[in-house]
Amino acid sequence: MEGIFILVEPAIPGNIGATARAIKVMGFSQLWLIKPATYLDGEAKWRAHGSYDILEKARVFNSLAEANQHLDLLIGTSAKKRRIKEDYMSMEEIPSKLVLNSESVQNFGIAFGREESGLTNKEIQLCDWISYIPMQTSYPSLNLSQAAMLYAYTLSRHTKIWQKIDRTASQQGFRNIKSNLYDTLKIIGFKDNQPILSRILERVNQLGDKDLNLVHSVINKIQNYYKS
Repeated sequence: MEGIFILVEPAIPGNIGATARAIKVMGFSQLWLIKPATYLDGEAKWRAHGSYDILEKARVFNSLAEANQHLDLLIGTSAKKRRIKEDYMSMEEIPSKLVLNSESVQNFGIAFGREESGLTNKEIQLCDWISYIPMQTSYPSLNLSQAAMLYAYTLSRHTKIWQKIDRTASQQGFRNIKSNLYDTLKIIGFKDNQPILSRILERVNQLGDKDLNLVHSVINKIQNYYKS
């Protein structure tokens, strides 16, 4: 399982360089950027210090939705709870949940929002999981690269566990199961404008591989019934 760090429209070059350094020292190598500020010279290069290779091979996208097409799982970060999502998890809960989904998830991205405003509501809705950093005070908030360092440190203690897991039994990826479930719910009468539809899909995000396999079996039964 590969972890990818995603910065959405980072406006301060130094934050991009510092994030590259933070993830490299914690054993990660993938940095994706959404409409970034200049990041291959100046302050970004200086702050990267020994991690310039991370900047050189960083992938650049026009939107988080575009980057999400290349991921099995997208984890958003937020300093405050939004009404559009009900299920939030602490940063410290992520590693154990990734272990539960290790067969259906080959790669995952952790998206960090803009320095001033974070992720938009639309971007939050794209995310499968939403996480936060437990803090003693709500202000001042953490700097972008500091937040990335904390996530990288938390996740780095579990990478060896993910590498040892046998994925040969996996038949359906996390994203495929969600897509099939969405199609099935539409077949049996759910509408896009119904809040219950998004709530069902959000709850499915919390399931591990064993429960997802059960969901997949139910999906097949329903689809076969409507085909017959």
